[in-house]
Amino acid sequence: MATPAGYKHILDNLTTAVLVLSGDLKVRYLNPSAESLLETSLTRIQDSPVLNLFVESDQALETLQNAAANGQSYTKREAEFVLMSGSRFVVDYSVAPLGNEAGDLLLEVQPRDRLLRISREEEIISQQETTRILVRGMAHEIKNPLGGIRGAAQLLDRELDSEEQKEYTQVIIAEADRLRGLVDRMLGPNRALRMAPTNIHEVLERVRTLLEAESRGRLHFRRDYDPSLPEFPGDMEQLIQAFLNIARNAMEAAFEQRDAQGLRNGEPPTITFRTRAFRQFTIGSRRYRLVCRVDVIDNGPGIPPDLLQNIFYPMISGRASGTGLGLSITQSIIGQHHGLVECESEPGCTNFIIFLPLEETE
Repeated sequence: MATPAGYKHILDNLTTAVLVLSGDLKVRYLNPSAESLLETSLTRIQDSPVLNLFVESDQALETLQNAAANGQSYTKREAEFVLMSGSRFVVDYSVAPLGNEAGDLLLEVQPRDRLLRISREEEIISQQETTRILVRGMAHEIKNPLGGIRGAAQLLDRELDSEEQKEYTQVIIAEADRLRGLVDRMLGPNRALRMAPTNIHEVLERVRTLLEAESRGRLHFRRDYDPSLPEFPGDMEQLIQAFLNIARNAMEAAFEQRDAQGLRNGEPPTITFRTRAFRQFTIGSRRYRLVCRVDVIDNGPGIPPDLLQNIFYPMISGRASGTGLGLSITQSIIGQHHGLVECESEPGCTNFIIFLPLEETE
């Protein structure tokens, strides 16, 4: 028969996060998995209210109190925990009374972030492929009649004697060329990648230099680089274009808001470049030994929630002056590098997250 010490040994070796709360919702016990998940230690948090450990919602706290008072068990799916450090993550958790006189509760917590992220990434990659097929088909259908229109206008232009009438044919030719250029931009880069050893920080520094020149010093930059990141196979010019599209969008949105509303809390338009390394990281259906994560963060007005899910589609833009092609091209370039682009946004903070494998890919 197992002793209490034996039960503790079992709990300490579980990969599931386990917590024991007292009837008044104070922390009695955390196993090592819970300490890792909740970024604390039992020594630090023991006998403290659970609100000192994480915050969910007022309704969730009332449900916990009812469970302690009435001996009710329940399970909650995809709840968001907010730690005192500000970290947020999604979990499934179950609550069960231990049945002792103290009214203790047992919490089993399963993190869901990784599974949700993989599912979201697979959906994004599927959307990318669908968009690529749609755009290529549409471009083919547009280019063929455009070529005919342009050719007919050129033939007509040669037959006309009146310079006034030739102005009309020149307009037709110019507009056909403009539409062809627009379609080519929708298709993204029209040459194969020229792969060579690439340093991600050289890419970001080139982007910073270009935007500092464009903004004439009005745009502030913060850099938070991981110097341990190795070089990886990439097309530097294409990657510069990809990151430039993101950062330029951020700059233009921040300047538009500044011109309309003035400085936000006295803070000038600022872009932050952050790089980190992740080991054993999954992108889509493939697991990589080492991946680079790049965050491009701005303090602009944010992206409206109804637009956020569609910003990588061609011709979708949140700015009146935008063409809606920059992010689509960025996604195409990063996709060719077997990477992924995501976006999180709220007023005052928009973060484009780019993952790039740091190893040779087929």
